[in-house]
Amino acid sequence: MWKNSSLRCLLALAILCLRSLIYSQEIGSLGHPQNLKCVTHNLRKMICTWDVSSKGRHGQTDFCYTTNDLPPPVCFKTKEKRVEIPVPESSSMVTITTNSISGTAFATKEFEIHKEDIWFVPLTPRILSLTPDFSTSTLNLKWSDNGSVFPYGLGAFWQIQILRKAAMEKVTQVTYYSKLTHEDIILSWNWTSDMPLECTSHYVKIRCYINVTQFVGPKDWSDWSPVEEVPGKDTEPNGSGVFPQDTVVAVGSDVTICCVHEEGQQIKRMTYGPEIYPMIHLSSRSSAIRVLNASASNTSGTNVVCILSGDEMDGTVLFVGYAPDIPQNLSCETSNFLNIKCTWKPGRPSGLYGKRRTKYSLFERISGRNVSCEVNEMNRERVCGFPVLADQKTYDFILGVSNPIGQTESSLVVDLTQRVHPKTPEKLTVSGNSSTSVRLHWFINGSFAEIRLLCQIEIRSGHSERKLHNISMPGGKFSTYTAQLNALRPYTKYHFRVRCSAADHFWRWSDWSMVEEHTTLEAPPTRGPDIWRERSPSGKSLKIFWKPLSLSEANGKIVSHEVSCYVLETPLEYKEVTEPSNSTEIKLGKNDCVISVVAKNHAGSSPPSRITSVELPSDNVKTDRAVAMGNGIYISWNSYPNMTCGYIVKWCHSSGSEPCSVDWQKFPSNTTDAVIKSALFRPGVRYNFSLYGCQSSGYQLLKNITGYMKELPPKRAPNFTVEETSSDSILVKWEDIPIEDCQGFLEGYRLSFAKGEKDALKPRLSESGNPELKVKNITDLTKKSLKILDLQGKTSYQLDLQAYTAGGLSPPNSLYVVTKEDSVGLIIAILIPVAVVVLLGVVASVFCYRKREWIKETFYPEIPNPENSKALQFQKNICEGNKTLKTLEMNPCTPNSVEVVETRSAAPKIEDTEMMSPAADTTVPEDGSDSETENHVVVSYCPPIIEEEISNPPTDEPVGSSQVVYIDIQSMYQPQIKPEEEPEIDLVTTAGYKPQMQLPISALKIESRSLAEEELDKTAGYRPQANTNTWNMDTPDSPGSVESNNENASFGSPCSINSRQFLLPPKDDEDSPKPSNIGWSFTHFFQNKPND
Repeated sequence: MWKNSSLRCLLALAILCLRSLIYSQEIGSLGHPQNLKCVTHNLRKMICTWDVSSKGRHGQTDFCYTTNDLPPPVCFKTKEKRVEIPVPESSSMVTITTNSISGTAFATKEFEIHKEDIWFVPLTPRILSLTPDFSTSTLNLKWSDNGSVFPYGLGAFWQIQILRKAAMEKVTQVTYYSKLTHEDIILSWNWTSDMPLECTSHYVKIRCYINVTQFVGPKDWSDWSPVEEVPGKDTEPNGSGVFPQDTVVAVGSDVTICCVHEEGQQIKRMTYGPEIYPMIHLSSRSSAIRVLNASASNTSGTNVVCILSGDEMDGTVLFVGYAPDIPQNLSCETSNFLNIKCTWKPGRPSGLYGKRRTKYSLFERISGRNVSCEVNEMNRERVCGFPVLADQKTYDFILGVSNPIGQTESSLVVDLTQRVHPKTPEKLTVSGNSSTSVRLHWFINGSFAEIRLLCQIEIRSGHSERKLHNISMPGGKFSTYTAQLNALRPYTKYHFRVRCSAADHFWRWSDWSMVEEHTTLEAPPTRGPDIWRERSPSGKSLKIFWKPLSLSEANGKIVSHEVSCYVLETPLEYKEVTEPSNSTEIKLGKNDCVISVVAKNHAGSSPPSRITSVELPSDNVKTDRAVAMGNGIYISWNSYPNMTCGYIVKWCHSSGSEPCSVDWQKFPSNTTDAVIKSALFRPGVRYNFSLYGCQSSGYQLLKNITGYMKELPPKRAPNFTVEETSSDSILVKWEDIPIEDCQGFLEGYRLSFAKGEKDALKPRLSESGNPELKVKNITDLTKKSLKILDLQGKTSYQLDLQAYTAGGLSPPNSLYVVTKEDSVGLIIAILIPVAVVVLLGVVASVFCYRKREWIKETFYPEIPNPENSKALQFQKNICEGNKTLKTLEMNPCTPNSVEVVETRSAAPKIEDTEMMSPAADTTVPEDGSDSETENHVVVSYCPPIIEEEISNPPTDEPVGSSQVVYIDIQSMYQPQIKPEEEPEIDLVTTAGYKPQMQLPISALKIESRSLAEEELDKTAGYRPQANTNTWNMDTPDSPGSVESNNENASFGSPCSINSRQFLLPPKDDEDSPKPSNIGWSFTHFFQNKPND
C-alpha cells in the first residue's frame, strides 16, 4: 500500500518537471514570425503571409512596413497572419511583432522584401457559362479575363482541360491566348467532342497565366477554376438511346457512336451497317463503338443498331458525305435583258440528299439582294436566276454553297451588256422570185434596244460546203429582223438557218434556228456541153457524144439538146435529142461538116459547142503503156508543135464484154502529161486510151495508150502440162492468161518445184520452211515452156506455176509428176549386192576349205564300216574254252539277269559331261587276280518294254529274279594279258556300259557289300555312252557279225537298255584313247590341223 503511494508521487513529480521544461522552452521562442511570402495578383497590391514558431495562443500581431517612396513606417494590427500591402518599387522593410493575449509584445522580427522575391500569380478564373450543343457535340465555354486590373496589352494564356466520365479522365488540354485590354472582357471558346455529349458526362476547368515581361519576380499559373459539368444521358433516370441521332459526318472521319440504356439492361452487340464492332465501356449504362475512316454512305445513310437484352433494340442512321467543293466556272449572262442566268459546275457530288442536300444562294453585293437557288442534285450543271435591276449594268455576285458538313463560296463581277446570249431566233421564213436572190425574216424574243445585234446566216446547197453570211443590225424590243441574200445560183435548192449575238461585245452565239428550204428560179445554161465525135468505120455517118452539164452550169433542168451540122454556115442536118440521151448519130454527105450542140432548159438555151468532123490521116501509130497511180492513170506524150488547139484523150473499157462507154478529156496545147481520173475506173481493169491532136483543120490520132488505175495480182495462174519426163528432167509447157484475168501487165512467171507426194495435207510450195524448194523465174513472156534439170529418178515432184504483175503473184496452179526410173542406177543397184554375195561366197569357200577337217569332225563325223570293225573278234582260246559264250540275243522276254562285263584295263579320265552308274552283283577283283566276270555270259537282251517290267515286277516272281550285271565286253574279245601286266583296277573310274536309270538296290540280291561296292554305289546313275575306250567299231547288225563265219564275231558298242542304236566314237588312235565328249569351241576357227 505504501509502495504504491510512493510510486505515484514520484511519477507526478516527473510529469511536473517535464511540463515545466517544455513551458520554459516555449517561452523562449514564443511567437517568432518566419517564412514570410508575398504574392501579387494584380501587380499593384500584394498579399503577404507568414508563420509563427509557436502553436500556442497569442494575441494580435503588429505589422509595419517601410518603402523607399514611403519613408514613414506604416503599421497596423491584424489577427491573421496575412496582410495586403502595396507592391514596392524596389524593396520594402517589414517588421512583424507578435503579442501575447494580454497585449504584451514577446517576439519581433524584421524582413526585407525585394521585388524579385514577390510572386505574381493571377487570380483564379471564374467560368461564367458552359453550354452544350448536343446536335454538334460542341461545348461553349465563357469566362471573364479580369483585364481591368492589368495594364493594357498584356498577353494572357488560358489553359483549358476537358475531362470525361465519372472518373474524370483527361480527354484533352488546350491553351487559349488573348490580349488584355484593361477592361473586363468575356472570352468564349468552343470545343467539339469526338464523342456525343449524351454518351457520358463531360467536365471543364480553366486556369490562367499572364506574361508580364516587366515584372522581375517569379510568375506562375493561377489555381484551377472549379469544375463545370455537362451531364450525359447515362446520369438521367430515363435517359436512353443511340447517339448521335441521324447526324452527318464527312467521309474519312472517325466517328464514335454510343448506346445508353436503362438500369437493369445489358448491351449484347452494336453493329454499323452489316459489321459488328467491339464496344468501349463508358459507364454502367453506356457503351460505344468507334468507326474509323468512315466511307461514303448511300442515299439513305448507314444504319447503326444496338441490340439489348430481352431482344430489344435501338438505333440511329449515320449519313457520310463530302463538304461542298468551291463552285467552278461561275458564269452569268442574260438572254433578254429581263433575267440573269448564272451557271456553274459543282465539282464532286456531296453524297447528301433530301434535307441534308447542298444548298445554294446568290447574293448581289451592290444591291444587297439575296436569292435562294433551287437546283437539281442530279444535274451536273447548276443554274440560278436573278432579276435584272433597273438602271444597273454591273453586278457583283457571291454564290454561297453549304451543307451540314461545310460551306464555301465563289464570286463574280459582270457587265451585263458584255454578257448577252440571245435566245434562239424563231419563225424563220424565206421569200423571193429571182434566180439569184432571196429575203429572210425571223423573230427574237427579248429587249435589245440598247445594243446592236450581229446575226449569222448559214447557206447550204446540196452537197457543197456551207457558207456563212454575217449581218449587223440595230436591236429592237421583241422585234422581227430582215436580211436579203444575193449572188445565189439559179435553180438551186438552198437550206437557211440563223443565229445572233451582241455586235459590240461578242459573248456567245445563240442556238441555230430551225432550217428553212428554198429553191431559186431557173436561168439559161452558162455554157455549151463538152462534145466529141466518132466516125463510123465506113465513114458515112458520125456519132456525136456530149457530157451532161453540172448543176452550176445547167442553171436548171436540161430538157433537150439541139444537134446541127453546118457546111460553110449552111445547116445540112438538125436534130433535137431529149433527155436523158447523151449521143446521137448523123449521116455525112460527101463533105465534112461542123457539128454544133446546144443545151436547153425552161429558161433558155446555152451557147453552142462546135467540133469538126474532119479526121486527119495518121501513120505508124504506136501503143504505149500508162502508169498506174492508184487513184488514176498517168499518161504522157511528146509535144507536137502543129497541134494548135490542144489534145484530147479518149478511152474505153478494153474487155468488150459491154458496149463501149466513151469518155474523153481535153487538155491545152502546152500540156504533155496528165493523170486521168474517173469514178468509173476500177482496179485491175485494163483501159485503152487514144490521144488525138487538134488542129484548125481537124483531129489526128497521135498514139494509143493502155493502162490500169491499179495493178492487181492475176486472178489465176496459167494452165500448164508436162510434155516430157526423164529420169533427171521434166519439160513443162503453159498457155497464155486472158487479158481479163491478168489484172495488170504480166512481168513473168514463177515456177516452184520440190519433192512431194500428192497429199492435200502437205503445205504448198509457196509457204516457207521447205529446204528443198527451188524456184525458176521466167521473165521472157514469149517463152511458153521450161525444162527442169538435175532431178532424181523415180521421184515424185510437186510443181507450182504462178504469174505475177506489179500487183503481186497469182494463186498457184499445181501438178504432181514422177520422174522415170534411172537404168544406170538400177544396174548398179543390182550389181553391188551380187558382187557382195559373190565375195562372201569366195571368203566362205576359202574358210571352209582351210577348216574342212574341223568342220567334218564337228558337223558330220565319218561313219566306219561295220565290216572292218574288230570289236567282236573273240579270242579263239576264249571261244573254245567257254562253251557257254554266245552273241547277243534279242528276245522279247523278260530278262532274268543282265550282265555287263567291265574291262580290267585302266579307264580314261571321264569328262565333266559323263555320269557314273553303279554296278550291281559284281565282285570287285583283287589286284593281280583274274576276274570271273570275263567268262560271264550275256543271258538275254530285251527291247525297251523291259523298263516297265522291271519297274513293275510281277508279284508271283521272286524279287531277285531280275538282275543287271555289268560286264566289260571288250575285255572278252581282246587278247589275254599277263597277270603281272594287269593294271590296278579302279572301280570308280572304270568306264563300261552303264544303264540310263538306277534300279532299286532292293531289286538286286546282294548278300554282302564290301567297301568297294559302297564306292560303286556312289557312282550309281546314268553313265554316258561317250567313253570310247569301251566301244567296238562293229555292230551286231553288221554283215561280219551275222553272216561271217569269223570266230571273232562283232558284239558291237554298248547301248542303252532303252535303245537299239549303237553310238560310234570318233576315229582316234587305239593306243592313245581320248575322251569322247569332244565339244565345239570358237577357237577352232583359228586353229589348223597339223596336216593342213
